[in-house]
Amino acid sequence: MKIEVLKNKRILILGMGREGKAVFEFLRKSFPKKTLGIGDREKKIKNQISGIKNVNCHLGSNYLKALEGYDVIIKSPGIPIHLPEIEKAFRMGKITSQTEIFLENYPGKVIGITGTKGKSTTAALIYRILKEAGFRVCLGGNIGKPAISFLKRGKKDDVFVYELSCHQLYNLKKSPEIAILLNVYPEHLDYYRDFKEYVKTKSNITRWQGKDDILIYNPKDRIVREIAKKSRAQKIKIEPEKYSDILKNMRIKFVPEINSTAAIETAHLFGISREVVKKAVKKFKTLPHRLEFVGELRGVKFYNDSLSTIPEATIFALNQLKDNVETLILGGQDRQVDFEKLAKRILKSKIKNLLLFPPSGERIWREFFSSKKNNRFKVFLVQNMKDAVELAFQYTKKGKICLLSPASPSFGIFKDYKERGNLFKKYIQRYAEK
Repeated sequence: MKIEVLKNKRILILGMGREGKAVFEFLRKSFPKKTLGIGDREKKIKNQISGIKNVNCHLGSNYLKALEGYDVIIKSPGIPIHLPEIEKAFRMGKITSQTEIFLENYPGKVIGITGTKGKSTTAALIYRILKEAGFRVCLGGNIGKPAISFLKRGKKDDVFVYELSCHQLYNLKKSPEIAILLNVYPEHLDYYRDFKEYVKTKSNITRWQGKDDILIYNPKDRIVREIAKKSRAQKIKIEPEKYSDILKNMRIKFVPEINSTAAIETAHLFGISREVVKKAVKKFKTLPHRLEFVGELRGVKFYNDSLSTIPEATIFALNQLKDNVETLILGGQDRQVDFEKLAKRILKSKIKNLLLFPPSGERIWREFFSSKKNNRFKVFLVQNMKDAVELAFQYTKKGKICLLSPASPSFGIFKDYKERGNLFKKYIQRYAEK
């Protein structure tokens, strides 16, 4: 939606989280005298906007009743999509998002990256390479600041590296000029009706691309291949073997070659030399909570992989750390994904201790490890990170690894994956200092 179209519309900002606040600031600067609506379940939001003029608040349990009184609803990603009032607003064409507004109005070039796993690292690496090459480049979206925060200062020659979550892609009617699709695994099945709807949402990264746009995609992922077949864009396969000479000299610890190759392909599109790519990679620091080495304390090596929210991510972590993992911390919110492949990988490992957070940790144990033949495991059901870390110190031998790689979202016991990972690091340090 073009910004000028919003000028004479009654606008409701739905959800005042990180994106909602950024949208409010953007609209207030764009239309200083315009009255804006704010809708949120949390009544305490009123404290954040007290004293601000030209605002109509719709707060509390009945906040969705306000939707009918507005022409345009800018919905935040966290608001569920299958509530009756939301579905009706979608059917009426009222709902847009800050992502769609950004893509419709940004004057520069946008590189959009999505995938169930690896999109943050890929986006950060592309940003690092472009920055090293001297481009005026910004990084945002699901990583860093919301994209709309960069809209007013964007120029024609700018490049925006946009990490796009599935929630940001939902119902999108505009795709970025350069799209990168890494992988699609079952995830967020508590938010979408089924996996099919999740896949359809992910496909929006390329659905609206034209013949002059570019799709960089992973041909080894079956679902990604199917999405790519329907794309009208120029297609570039992510094939690490094409760049084996570069990759062997620029390996980033624990970063899959698919991610590195996607970044190299993007650099190639912008005419960036291999020397510049190598220089950027040397400066690149992997992101926290992604197989992050916390340290070796009391002889035990600790790795924080809190962003592991699906089984495939934990399998990747175990493959990287190999048979040195003796203690594995698993579990969290249960989205009813299939843990069978992960269970088989654990059974092939030399893991001896399983520390399990409810409810998914309990299900993993009950379905795959509770039989007598698996009594080689010491199993502990834990309710907080403090207890998990103390047990890890107690039962992990010197020279071995304790890995936090939950294969589940954090919600329930923890606010998010960052809190989960930070508490892991906090209690490791605190316990080690005793």
